[in-house]
Amino acid sequence: MQRREFLKGTAALSLAAALPGTAWAEVVFAPKPGAWRAVDLVTKITVEKPDGKMQAWIPLPSVTESEWIRNGETTWTGNTASATRVRDQKYGAEMLHVTWKESEAAPVLEVTSRVEMRDRAVDLSKPGKVAPLSAAERKLNLEGTALIPVDGIVKQTSDKIVAAANAKSDIEKARAIYDWVVENTVRVAATRGCGVGDIAAMLKTGNLGGKCADLNALYVGLTRAAGVPARDVYGIRVIPSQFGYKSLGAGSANVTKAQHCRAEVFLEGFGWVPTDPADVRKVMLEEPPTNLAISDPKVVAAHKTLFGAWEGNWIAYNTAHDIALPGSTHPKLGFLMYPQAERASLLLDCHDPDNFKYALTATEVKPS
Repeated sequence: MQRREFLKGTAALSLAAALPGTAWAEVVFAPKPGAWRAVDLVTKITVEKPDGKMQAWIPLPSVTESEWIRNGETTWTGNTASATRVRDQKYGAEMLHVTWKESEAAPVLEVTSRVEMRDRAVDLSKPGKVAPLSAAERKLNLEGTALIPVDGIVKQTSDKIVAAANAKSDIEKARAIYDWVVENTVRVAATRGCGVGDIAAMLKTGNLGGKCADLNALYVGLTRAAGVPARDVYGIRVIPSQFGYKSLGAGSANVTKAQHCRAEVFLEGFGWVPTDPADVRKVMLEEPPTNLAISDPKVVAAHKTLFGAWEGNWIAYNTAHDIALPGSTHPKLGFLMYPQAERASLLLDCHDPDNFKYALTATEVKPS
């Protein structure tokens, strides 16, 4: 960050602390395209107690949206027998697939990706000339997946939300569903990882709790069911928030457990619009002093901002669903946001990095 921008941001935060709640909300949380920031994201894996066939799959940053993310070089080192960069044909998600010799006594791997990112903000009051989605892209971002169906109870719920809001246009439908998810879901701290994202089960049981892979998947499914293209974007937080939100950024250089998925909706005249209803609920649960009311100024600011903007302190991996790990006999993954590994054909628990033995670190560097 340039010194002038840093001082302006610090002054804004100082001013916000002295102002009433509504002023705090208006002053602080206002991401907008500006300076780029860069990070080296390093993933380290050690396979303990090596046994039989051993392989791993590392998600790589592969979202290409030049307005807010630029992917640089990815390199890797280790004692692998093979290492192949693989690209999913349907979604374009990339991963590094590695194998080790069965005789390898201490399998290790280190992957480094350079990524540049910046804030996003779409002025939803000023539609412009934006190329429409191709027929194939529109179909892809309207169809159901194994965990995100767009028929049955999902369609029924979506129709009720849209009707209750008397929403006619795509932007009205997308906003009504966003507000409904914010107002009716809850972030559950005990949820493992980022959640599962089985939205039909959530709606059938009435248990609308979870984390980002649950709540943002619910938004995507309900929005698709309303006929509006939407998608999950799976990634990881890598830098602290510059807007005073402790819950919306990486707490340190150790980002091993900082995975986070966001969401986007495609609106004619605006293109892909950033959204993140799950992070509104995260602010409610975690932002000091915690368990904030939906009327709290910090929550109001997040609720307002996270439909149309998000902060560039996060790396996007992919937008993929139902991912098959090449060389594995295990079922497809609902999404690819965590390192994966097998030992003697046993898929290791990606939500248990202490026993799986992997670590991710993010170091901010000078952008190009």
